[in-house]
Amino acid sequence: MYAMPLGDDGAELAPLEPPQAEEFLAHIDRGREFIGRFNALPDVVTDLESSRAFLQAYAEKAASDTGRIHGIRADGTLVGAVVLRRMDLRQGTAEAGCWLEPAATGRGLVTRAARAVIDWAVEERGVHRVEWWVSSGNAPSIAVARRLGMTREAVLRESHPYRGERHDEEVWAVLAPEWRAARAARRTP
Repeated sequence: MYAMPLGDDGAELAPLEPPQAEEFLAHIDRGREFIGRFNALPDVVTDLESSRAFLQAYAEKAASDTGRIHGIRADGTLVGAVVLRRMDLRQGTAEAGCWLEPAATGRGLVTRAARAVIDWAVEERGVHRVEWWVSSGNAPSIAVARRLGMTREAVLRESHPYRGERHDEEVWAVLAPEWRAARAARRTP
């Protein structure tokens, strides 16, 4: 398996696969309450079998080129992930998402990992539009969308029922030409 460095602090990005189900479950268990504030993943991944099934679903998406999951590791420990929840190459669209356990926040890991995955989707797979769907209450995730150069395109009022409450959901997006221009601007000293 390959890993891609996310900077000079030892953080790296690598695919997550079904044989890593035990490590993935341990990661979810460490961050279950924190991750579950805005993400239903902890309600889905509850034991080793459901962890393996979740990673298998992404393995099938990867095989059909309709999605991906990459783990974020800090000092060798799985602390989060970035996903392409869906990817439609015929339409040139994808939806990215992320999560981190609490000990890994505030280090820019998600922003760096999302940049790598979005760059791959745009440059290697020809995706034209990458979306980021986020609960309006999830300020850290909205901050990532901003750092990625995305534009808030919509607020879907009370569109997302979660744990007994209806939440507003925001749709942020970046288009391939905007992505390339922002990347070029980051490289210019």
